[in-house]
Amino acid sequence: MHEELENFERNHVRDLVEPPPNRRPIGTKWVFKNKRGEDGMVVRNKARLPGVSSKEGIDYEETFAPVARLEAIRILLAFAASKGFKAAANGCQVCFLNGFIEEEVYVRQPPGFESARFPDRVYKLRKALYGPKQAPRAWYARLKSFCSSPGL
Repeated sequence: MHEELENFERNHVRDLVEPPPNRRPIGTKWVFKNKRGEDGMVVRNKARLPGVSSKEGIDYEETFAPVARLEAIRILLAFAASKGFKAAANGCQVCFLNGFIEEEVYVRQPPGFESARFPDRVYKLRKALYGPKQAPRAWYARLKSFCSSPGL
């Protein structure tokens, strides 16, 4: 859980603010998962803090689920080979934390990690969390912007 919150700080994901009178903050809850190795033994315990209880039209306007087509993967690999890049399949630990969101989204402080000085404040998100519906679109928009930038 501490590692997850450190990722939020390192990526400047949120700001602790007074709750706005006209917005209801999204709830948060810890989600735990055990990663297992090939032998079935637990190799890592993971904790994620997704935003939950998003409401269409209030917290987001539309949903988005990017799917990689085989042709796109082939083009990406050909491009990487032409530039001399090494390509590897890796999971991204904090990729959604790199997507900027356009909507104003507020989340409650994580259970067990409430501010002692400001227990009634909420977090205003600058970047996406894992749970809100706009997270995949925000991350994809930033990735697309990077990949189409001149000089790449």
